Amino acid sequence: MPLRVLPPPHEVALVLFDGMSPFESAIVIEAFGLPRPELDVPWYSLSVCVPRGEAVRTVGGLRVEAPYGLEAVARAGTVIVPGVADVHDDVPDELSAVLRAAHARGARVVSICSGAFALAQAGLLDGRRATTHWRYAGLLRERFPRVLVDADVLYTEDANVFTSAGSAAGIDLCLHLIRLDHGATVANAVARRLVVPAHREGGQAQFIEAPVTASPEDGAVARSVEWALQNLASPISLADLAARAAMSPRSYSRHFLRQLGTSPMRWLVAQRVQASLPLLEAGTMSVEAVAGATGFESVVTFRQHFRRVLQTSPAAYRKTFAS
Repeated sequence: MPLRVLPPPHEVALVLFDGMSPFESAIVIEAFGLPRPELDVPWYSLSVCVPRGEAVRTVGGLRVEAPYGLEAVARAGTVIVPGVADVHDDVPDELSAVLRAAHARGARVVSICSGAFALAQAGLLDGRRATTHWRYAGLLRERFPRVLVDADVLYTEDANVFTSAGSAAGIDLCLHLIRLDHGATVANAVARRLVVPAHREGGQAQFIEAPVTASPEDGAVARSVEWALQNLASPISLADLAARAAMSPRSYSRHFLRQLGTSPMRWLVAQRVQASLPLLEAGTMSVEAVAGATGFESVVTFRQHFRRVLQTSPAAYRKTFAS
């Protein structure tokens, strides 16, 4: 994943709306507005702005005054639109115009949750892959049929236009942007400070409301997961996991995907990578020993999966985080 070359500090503009939920905006403020001198990299400059420069009221009755109007968007390298108040209504034409202008001059345009409707209205999602909260995916397709809606993923990136799924997926997307700008180690450090995973496996399909209540198979999958976490250093196959759940491998994989949003073996690799982190940070074991202690067949396999999950190498991670 190539890093973006950014002028320090990179300016981020956050656009607020009347009737919005404060959660999505708080994600952006936490990710880009909080100073992080301990990371020793040029951090972001955040401008919070509102159309027409007026105060906005959020869900819950909070009144928020922002220091900037939409003129701040014109100088930002990244423009972020959180969830809109009404997915059936249009956003102001002036906002659509500034979003189109920002993208035309090369800025990143980003939406969180239902903010995708604002990007779609501006025409920025036409012919592009995009996502939104799974509850709104059908409506996004209906209102904007030229948008290639992917209701499963946590976030998308297409030609400098970024969209994220339901509210908390905005955290995943903000970490992705930081990773693009500053590399995986900085993004991982921010994730650790937020106490969230640096990278989540699976998409939002795992959170879609099921039409039935939890089944006995759900409990069996949960028990197999608990067993796997206690035995990561041992060889574990799909057949082993399925046997723990008293299912066939095919049936187990189907139930696992429905519950966790990813395949059993992909999940297992991610857990082993996560288990390797404290061992790398301790600095007392070689990378080869860490690979063996966390159940990888070889150090080569460990390095390959580590880089896929965290976008860096075990050695580089150790260099950054070793105590």
